[in-house]
Amino acid sequence: MKKLQWLISLIFILSLITTAVDIGIIQILEHPALDAARAGFMDELKEQGINATYDYQNAQGDMATLYTIAGNIVADKVDLILAIATPSAQAAANATSQIPILITAVTDPKIAGLVKEFDKPGTNVTGTSDMNPVEKQLELILSFAPKATRIGIIYNGGEANSVVQIDLAQQAAKKLGLKLVLVTVSETSGVFQATQSLQGRVDAVYVPTDNTVVAALESVISFCERNKLPLIAGETESVERGALATIGLNYYDLGRQTGAMAVKILNGADPAETPIEFQENINLTVNKSAAKRMGFTIPDEILKEAIVVE
Repeated sequence: MKKLQWLISLIFILSLITTAVDIGIIQILEHPALDAARAGFMDELKEQGINATYDYQNAQGDMATLYTIAGNIVADKVDLILAIATPSAQAAANATSQIPILITAVTDPKIAGLVKEFDKPGTNVTGTSDMNPVEKQLELILSFAPKATRIGIIYNGGEANSVVQIDLAQQAAKKLGLKLVLVTVSETSGVFQATQSLQGRVDAVYVPTDNTVVAALESVISFCERNKLPLIAGETESVERGALATIGLNYYDLGRQTGAMAVKILNGADPAETPIEFQENINLTVNKSAAKRMGFTIPDEILKEAIVVE
């Protein structure tokens, strides 16, 4: 019986190699972390021999456009949808309950209303979460600035994924004896002004995996460099761009993990029965050049463990 099941799976995979699979990709906006997740997904499918045709569209941060894109992709009757980030996933799920949807870069798909449970989604949606070790990231601030007490956080209050992370940050701040100075934005163009409002009010800055803020991260980086404040990010791509450090996941790897799940779905697995996955490998990453520009010395114990960006 097992041999028969294996043979059926092999025949199906071989058919995917020769028959093009239509995949729609919906992305809320472009920034390196989300782009890396998309690249990882596509590389994984290519490596597994899937002959895929992609319809990639991104809404450049506009919610109305995002829902239009989702509707158009569903109307095209694609075989599978990749929805990158929480707003994209919500738009895709709103547009169809039939086409399988693979999500990635979604912090809490249950709170976002995408699945009923992590272990058994119960919908046409499954994929990977980018849930962050928020407490560890706040602790990392104290490794560079032990006397820091006031932590500035910039985020979009309209992003469900960001609200989840702020709740976690508030819980962690109580344990660590930190005060959070929260500033909200609604669009990328407001990040510069929001960052400037932290002048003289904080000892460090933390940016979670917030799509709106990360898309304009350079404004936050330059502010921290001028004011000699440590900037801790929610993921490694932001450290590569110039944040000081993170204990976080790698979005390219997360995309590949999502791609491997997509192959299972294309091979007949039911999204409703396929558990949401999390990235197991969380990396400590530091940026030496950023440390110098922000006026900080990287502790030896961190250098010994970290992936170092020069």
